[in-house]
Amino acid sequence: MESQIATYEDAQLILKLYDLRREELLRKARRWLVSEFNPKTAEEFLAVISDSGSEQNAYYRQVLSYWEMAASLVLHGAVKPDLFFDSNGEGLYILAKYNSFREEIQAKTGRPFMRQTSQLVEKYTVAREMFNRMVKQLEARRA
Repeated sequence: MESQIATYEDAQLILKLYDLRREELLRKARRWLVSEFNPKTAEEFLAVISDSGSEQNAYYRQVLSYWEMAASLVLHGAVKPDLFFDSNGEGLYILAKYNSFREEIQAKTGRPFMRQTSQLVEKYTVAREMFNRMVKQLEARRA
C-alpha cells in the first residue's frame, strides 16, 4: 500500500464519506442490509434485488451504490487506500456477508456483484486480509 503522508484534502474526503454515511436514510438502509437482511439462499437475495418498487430494494441499491462509489474513489486514486481502510470496512463486510451467493447472483443478473469492492480485495493486501477474516467469522457464526 501507499506510504505517503495523507494530505488535508485526503482527510477532508474521508470525513465527507463518513458524513454521508451518517445521513438518516442511508443509516437506516445500512442497518437493514448489514443486520436485518439475512437471506438463506441466492433466490431470497435475488427476490429483493429484483423487486424494484420495494423499500428493501431501494435500501439495497442505496447502500451498494454508496460502497461501490467509495471503492471506486480508492481504485482511481482519489482516496489513499491506507487511509480508507483504516476506517471503512463495511463495504468489505457486505461483500463477505453475501459472498456465498456471489457467483449465482452474477450468473442470474449478468452483472458482477460489487465489482469495485471486489477489485479492492484483489488489489490491496489489507482489503484481502480484512475480507478473508470477515468471511471466516461469518461462516463460523452460521455453523
